[in-house]
Amino acid sequence: MAKTEKTFPVNKTDAEWQQKLSPTQYHILRKHGTERAFTSPLDKNYDAGDYHCAGCGKKLFGSEAKFNSGTGWPSFWAPADDAVGTSTDRGFFMTRTEVHCADCGGHLGHVFEDGPPPTGLRYCMNGASLDFRKREAS
Repeated sequence: MAKTEKTFPVNKTDAEWQQKLSPTQYHILRKHGTERAFTSPLDKNYDAGDYHCAGCGKKLFGSEAKFNSGTGWPSFWAPADDAVGTSTDRGFFMTRTEVHCADCGGHLGHVFEDGPPPTGLRYCMNGASLDFRKREAS
């Protein structure tokens, strides 16, 4: 029996995703890849702004929820409302909770239960799956 793929509001062909995304973004967002730890400049970015999906532009996280987890990946204690979905990832001989964009289904990273208050969660995201948009000073 063939696996049924979930459909998302933003839906592109594989060729369209390859044309839109860089090879690294495509590998992570569409093929569930992972970037090496400490390689994303967004890991140490603490400017005020919002983190959007690099695939479709949906706002995923605000800078207010970002913290330094020491893992080498941008980490957040909570996503924006209705921004992400989760599924079970049984790869690499372990079970983890995968996080994906609610609008395009792009793989963002994983969520773990070792984060700070108030949620106790650590959304450990691949920087290449994110597009940071700095907020203008008001």
